[in-house]
Amino acid sequence: MPVHPSLEGSTFNADLRDRHLIYEYAAEDKDSNPEKWRYEIWFENAERINYAIHGGPMAGRINFQTAEYQCIRPGELWQCNWLEETGTIVSLVYDIPNKKITTLLGFSKGHWNNAEDAHGDKRNPDDMERWRGLARLGIQTERHLLNEQADILEDFRGPGDLKPVDMALPTF
Repeated sequence: MPVHPSLEGSTFNADLRDRHLIYEYAAEDKDSNPEKWRYEIWFENAERINYAIHGGPMAGRINFQTAEYQCIRPGELWQCNWLEETGTIVSLVYDIPNKKITTLLGFSKGHWNNAEDAHGDKRNPDDMERWRGLARLGIQTERHLLNEQADILEDFRGPGDLKPVDMALPTF
């Protein structure tokens, strides 16, 4: 895969390419009871991220997206941003030495209010069509913002249980 011009000469290959992280947010359920939200992300290459959600209201979601990467401090901090079919905007910061993920998510009204409809696998055409429908609910300013910080539990190279992305498949 060609590296984005903004990544040329960066530490992307050493810091992120093919890196797989499993992490947990210490969150709360709808009744304010503590619960863990487990996520995993694979920085498959310079163009795509691949992830699965195993806990919280979005548990059961498997997705991949075209991502934009920005190096904040080589070997230490990276930002990864993407837009989803549901209209959700994600900004993730990976703090390598402190083993932390910090995210800001701008959930679309349709996605947040209909979390179960956001479950599924993007490779399934029915799931993809349902997700696109979620983006049409509400207006752009009706977003649920969620700031969270997670602890990294596992850090390794390769896909783990995630399926590699066919680069011919469309993304936002």
